[in-house]
Amino acid sequence: MMKSQPLFNPLDMFDVNIKFDDPASTKKISSGIIDLLPFGLKRDVVIVCIGTDRSTGDSLGPLVGTFLKETGLESFHLYGTLEDPVHAVNLNEKMEMIHQMHFRPFIIGIDACLGRLKNIGMIKVGSGPVKPGAGVKKELPPVGDMHITGIVNVSGHMEFFVLQNTRLNLVMKMAKQMAAGIMDADTIYTNKEASLQLEWDINTEMI
Repeated sequence: MMKSQPLFNPLDMFDVNIKFDDPASTKKISSGIIDLLPFGLKRDVVIVCIGTDRSTGDSLGPLVGTFLKETGLESFHLYGTLEDPVHAVNLNEKMEMIHQMHFRPFIIGIDACLGRLKNIGMIKVGSGPVKPGAGVKKELPPVGDMHITGIVNVSGHMEFFVLQNTRLNLVMKMAKQMAAGIMDADTIYTNKEASLQLEWDINTEMI
């Protein structure tokens, strides 16, 4: 239901493709996120995991959110879990709430994608938003300053049915790797922000 297509700004394109079973996938996902995060700008980093547990393929986002919630994040703010999903029905409401609660949030949109057969299992980290609902002809607002998407099945024909019949085993494995990369990035971001704040405090005292 919520198949996404990344929307890119051609002047600011950044896209990293990682196979979910790559032994270095956690590090590659983390590095891709870190390369796009705003450091030293006092912006909340907000993760929005889009999808629903009513469709196996579309459960990738809320599974990622659930794994992140269970582990705990240091700096990133999280929306979208199996218990409290962000999906087509409440997306506008959730995004409005996020912008009310966070000043100039830097949003990471996470969602499932359909793609070519050879790319199933591929995780993409890139600049620009995701467009939820594009694969099933739903008009929903784009989400994110950057995106993390996972190709869970094949596109091109009866896509709603394809999402419904995606293997949960694949989706679970992809969600775990995506969550591991995000948690690693969260730790790196927390440490870098603390270092920047310390440097700022020292420079301020010297003035």
